[in-house]
Amino acid sequence: MRFSEAVWQRNLDLYRSTLALPFNQELAAGTLDSAAFKHYIIQDAHYLVAYGRALAVCAAKAASAEEIIQFSEAASLAIVFEREMHNDFLSKFNVSADDFANTPLSLACHHYTSFLTATAWSESYPVVLAALLPCFWIYAEIGKDIVEKSAADNPYQAWIDTYAGEEFHSAVRDVIATIDKAAAQADAVTLEKMHQAYTRGTQLEWLFWDSAYKQEKWPGLDPK
Repeated sequence: MRFSEAVWQRNLDLYRSTLALPFNQELAAGTLDSAAFKHYIIQDAHYLVAYGRALAVCAAKAASAEEIIQFSEAASLAIVFEREMHNDFLSKFNVSADDFANTPLSLACHHYTSFLTATAWSESYPVVLAALLPCFWIYAEIGKDIVEKSAADNPYQAWIDTYAGEEFHSAVRDVIATIDKAAAQADAVTLEKMHQAYTRGTQLEWLFWDSAYKQEKWPGLDPK
């Protein structure tokens, strides 16, 4: 069994729990509170900066020239392409550059980005791949699921289409192929660390969406 098959089965219940979150179900229905989506899109824009950095470190640790290119381009995609989409939504929800800059990372975003940054710098290439994979794979699977039941005139259709699209899914398949190749050459200790990193990333994906739905802030901060 390939690593990707094993890790997906091991975390299947957690994925299903993420898909069933009110944020994702209401996003598909087009009924998600715009304030919750605004909270999400600001935090996700912050997150993508850290994710891009982690991808760049991953590229530096990559096992081949082709994989250096793969993750360098993924870092660029995270920061350029996806942030363009975020900027469109930030404009739609009247979030100014100052508003964005002055909005701190949420607890969930801080936890997730800290995990990715620490893993990228301190762990081996296969473990870094495993930590990064949930953001690719879970977004693709959720996009694929909810595009099939998205409401007509859904105000969040651009977000759904991005992650349901073939371009994104093709990139995800390439990352899965790379991690399976790395896992096939890894020893038992590294494989277990890969499983642990993937599971933690998957838990943090769940937490990120749940936090956005609840619009959580740091304790002691005045609501805005």
